[in-house]
Amino acid sequence: MAAALIAAGVVQPARAKDDLVIGVSSFPSMMHPYINPEVVKSYTLGFALRPVSAQDAAWNKECILCAELPTLANGMVRIETRPDGAQALAVTVKLKPDQKWADGVAVTTADLAFTAKVGHDPLSGFTNNQTWQGVDSVDIIDAITAVMHFATVNVLFDRIPTLLPEHIERPILEHAGNAADYIKATTYNRAPTTPGLYNGPYMITDYRSGSQIVLEPNPYWPGKKPGFNRIVVRTIENTASLQANLLSGDVDMTPGEGIGLTLDQVLTMRKQEPDRFNYVFRDSTAYLHLDTQLDNPILADVRVRRALLMALDRKTMSDKLVDGLWTLADAWIAPQDPVYAKGLPHYGYDPAGARTLFMQAGWNPGTDGILRDAKGEKFVIELRGTTGIRLNELFQAVAQQQLKAVGVEVNIKNEQPRAFFGETLKHRAFTGLAYYSWLFQPSYPARQILGIDQIPTTENNWGGSNYMDWKNPAVEAALKVTETELDPAKAQMAWTAMQMAYAQDLPVLPLFFRPEAHVIPKWLKGYRPTGHTNYATLHGEDWQTE
Repeated sequence: MAAALIAAGVVQPARAKDDLVIGVSSFPSMMHPYINPEVVKSYTLGFALRPVSAQDAAWNKECILCAELPTLANGMVRIETRPDGAQALAVTVKLKPDQKWADGVAVTTADLAFTAKVGHDPLSGFTNNQTWQGVDSVDIIDAITAVMHFATVNVLFDRIPTLLPEHIERPILEHAGNAADYIKATTYNRAPTTPGLYNGPYMITDYRSGSQIVLEPNPYWPGKKPGFNRIVVRTIENTASLQANLLSGDVDMTPGEGIGLTLDQVLTMRKQEPDRFNYVFRDSTAYLHLDTQLDNPILADVRVRRALLMALDRKTMSDKLVDGLWTLADAWIAPQDPVYAKGLPHYGYDPAGARTLFMQAGWNPGTDGILRDAKGEKFVIELRGTTGIRLNELFQAVAQQQLKAVGVEVNIKNEQPRAFFGETLKHRAFTGLAYYSWLFQPSYPARQILGIDQIPTTENNWGGSNYMDWKNPAVEAALKVTETELDPAKAQMAWTAMQMAYAQDLPVLPLFFRPEAHVIPKWLKGYRPTGHTNYATLHGEDWQTE
């Protein structure tokens, strides 16, 4: 209908440029920055909750809340010897003196120490706590200066993530009595419009679960004046409907971090409406993949996992679905990342080879063409994903056909994103394959997704993202090197070894790296997509109208 109106020459009324409506395809399961890894949540919080340091659009490290990045050269990082003789790091953190939470309370090193304390607790359920678990203690020097003492040498010393407001959250923790109960009672979940939760240029002022989040300027923000009086992040879970809302003018833009329009939709729009929007395509670390449930006896056999990947014609999928813009992946590290390893095992489309591997693993075709084991049981596998995203559904449908061609019966079971990410993945409740994407920081140690201690269990309060239950001692050893080795050449050897083990063992079936596809209004200036998890919203105050 929107397209028909445009073709008929019906002009939509111009939107007042003191607000910006962003259309996204999913809604966060919760707003706590460390519980449940969701792109849409991190993207939204980028406007309102800033990390101490981050990486910019050029993938260079930068200060956000800090006054200066700690380095060995400037003396803010020093190697210290622990009582047991082991080497560790002492890292001085200096915060900018004028930062405030949106209730007027200063951002201080008390917030740093509190966040480190909660994040260090294995019961916290923090999904990504690699920095905080490595911090043994924090010495507060003054309100803006502290020294973090790491238990080991740690390469994440200058990647200091988001702080929690100690004056808001400490009473919650004390009342709860422990970190496990704290995450159930946190103010981010109970009252996400509380001003004191936010220290960015914007704060969340309206939160309608499943519908939209409204942000307005933080009155205590000391930096550049935000360009909008109101930003609305509106959820339209069906991407076809999201596109219609964009064309009708009900939303102004869609981001490209996997939460807006799909790549094929943006390509079509660019052909049909070349002059109406700015179309921004950005190489990224976004990694499309299929997690395998290794607790499933069928998938526990590496020959089966290799055969499944060989049965997928990934190149043709990329060519037909997105004009060849998906790059085939062999592991989780994007080719643009400095730690990317060349020469990894590559499993191209080979249905005959896949059938051979299945037979070697004890699966032979029945009279109906479906593989059966020695007991006569069919090879049936579940494929989970999210609803409402047309390109995801197209991929699943093609994958289902191609796997059936080699004798594998696939049952597709999709869920709303909040259920898929907040429950199914978090509790490892999928039984076969799970289709989704990761977006990484460049050269970021992969413990969150590969570490044995990051397998979600009741013992760690379902923290971590090793949803496959992959336990590889060699990878665990290499992970420690990538986390502790400050010599780039020695670290690269470990990075290469991990990618090689991943590509050989295939706990995850690597599919593609995708570029980000952003659709933004012509009048929006200062928009700089990054291609990684420090999203463009971390500089949302630079977004201005003409």
